[in-house]
Amino acid sequence: MYRSHTCGELRESHSNTLVTLTGWVQKTRDKGFVVWVDLRDRYGITQLVFDEERTSKDLLEKARNLGREFVIQAKGTVIERASKNPNLPTGDIEVLVNELIILNTSKTPPFTIENETDGGEDLRMKYRYLDIRRNQVKDNLIFRSKVAIEVRKYLSEEGFIEVETPYLIKSTPEGARDFVVPSRMNEGQFYALPQSPQTFKQLLMVGGMDKYFQIVKCFRDEDLRADRQPEFTQIDCEMAFVEQEDILNTFEGLTRHLLAEINGVEIDAFPRMTFDEAMRRFGNDKPDIRFGMELGELNEVAQHRHFNVFNSAEFVGGIAVPNGAEYTRKEIDKLIDWVKRPQIGAKGMVYVKCNEDGTFKSSVDKFYDQDDLANWAKVVGAKVGDLICILSGRTDETRAQLSALRMEMAERLGLRKSNEFAPLWVTDFPLLELDEETGRYHAMHHPFTSPKPGQLELLETDPGAVKANAYDLVLNGNEIGGGSIRIHDKDVQATMFRHLGFTPEEAHAQFGFLMDAFQYGAPPHGGIAFGLDRLVAILGGQETIRDFIAFPKNNSGRDVMIDAPSPIDQEQLDELGLKLRT
Repeated sequence: MYRSHTCGELRESHSNTLVTLTGWVQKTRDKGFVVWVDLRDRYGITQLVFDEERTSKDLLEKARNLGREFVIQAKGTVIERASKNPNLPTGDIEVLVNELIILNTSKTPPFTIENETDGGEDLRMKYRYLDIRRNQVKDNLIFRSKVAIEVRKYLSEEGFIEVETPYLIKSTPEGARDFVVPSRMNEGQFYALPQSPQTFKQLLMVGGMDKYFQIVKCFRDEDLRADRQPEFTQIDCEMAFVEQEDILNTFEGLTRHLLAEINGVEIDAFPRMTFDEAMRRFGNDKPDIRFGMELGELNEVAQHRHFNVFNSAEFVGGIAVPNGAEYTRKEIDKLIDWVKRPQIGAKGMVYVKCNEDGTFKSSVDKFYDQDDLANWAKVVGAKVGDLICILSGRTDETRAQLSALRMEMAERLGLRKSNEFAPLWVTDFPLLELDEETGRYHAMHHPFTSPKPGQLELLETDPGAVKANAYDLVLNGNEIGGGSIRIHDKDVQATMFRHLGFTPEEAHAQFGFLMDAFQYGAPPHGGIAFGLDRLVAILGGQETIRDFIAFPKNNSGRDVMIDAPSPIDQEQLDELGLKLRT
């Protein structure tokens, strides 16, 4: 037996107990006549003590030669500490060691393995196995495990069956790029890694499984953005004989369960908002509703004067920043520079200060009078002491810019509190979106999403007006889950493929297996997929998903620890029938 106890469990009640501990040497402190060693494992830290009065000379010398991160086994007696450490759960005791075994030595780590480390992110990613020893990363992985266990517990109790679906599947043209895998036994042919198990879970519904779930890896070969991984994990779910309301109620239940069990938070309200309303009020389809600053449309009250910037704009909108009237001109200029950054793309910003005396001071006073500015304040809900920030331009672009400004100001004002949770369902998305370059429609979610009841006929006359029977679950301004009621009728699915530009031959080549299955009694069905990485991060009070993934990729999609991706040798290429471009 390597150990009798962990390094986090010994207390004063264990005094005079003989124990055996194992772990890594966190640090040593040598005072000459006494040596203290902090021994660390996954569970905590216990102080070991070696002194001249009670420890043999050889053992004391052995303790002095211990290096950081040596793996050791220590046997000894639990004693009360003379100088207790209230910051450690084990801080009331120490172990007087009578036997020390070095299980393995260690090179000096490239960074300190402590909460406040001296290692930068790139260095810690390269030595991720060492970074995992630090409390923050270790605790995040334990937290992730706890969330996954609670997900399985809830869904199992709701009658869901966990089923594994294949990783080597058929490439499809919809969505992001696939990661492709060449087949050695079928030269010139390729598998794809799944972007989601979408078609397989629908086939499980045809197979009568009724309620399916899977915590599954998915893959997308797309241009990386900050905090996005080429491989990610979904809580993938599907249900048969359900309507939208059934799914929303079921997964409200899952979200409530996780918030209660993981965070100790009880949530009653799950507001619902259509896509159109979300865009109008917040400028995006995943709004953070923990705070106000809703967008106000100012066209009617701002396009009646000789200010051409507003008059020529498709949309004029603004937000009211609480207590922003106290900003200096220099601070406002910096805010204007912020919205003009390429990432935001605004050409400028008009501002109005709502003064304490009830008057208004704006950057366009020469064009607008006090009554005009008072009307603006009314539209955006500005109060005395607020700052109104106004942008104008094309509707979609300007709303997106205002949304970004709204989130930035909320961050600066401390309104996005990590211990507050505000879920929201967003529904009634457009079924299709038009690609202006190609003139073709694309599925906003995926081609298996059903139109809202009664809107199928609109596909023929006004495809852009058709609403999807789809829904997203938003938490604190992040989409944590999305799904839809699926098409289960072969003819309707064929119609959908036609409107997406597939010929019947192309549709059959890509999705014939699913269309064939629909001929054998496909039930009405629908589902949802949660992004586990994002969900765990938000429940953990953070928004950086890499901190909750054991071995993440960097922003370039590389694993710098194992140096992947990397070239393969010519022999492997020959076996696969592949030739690299020169």
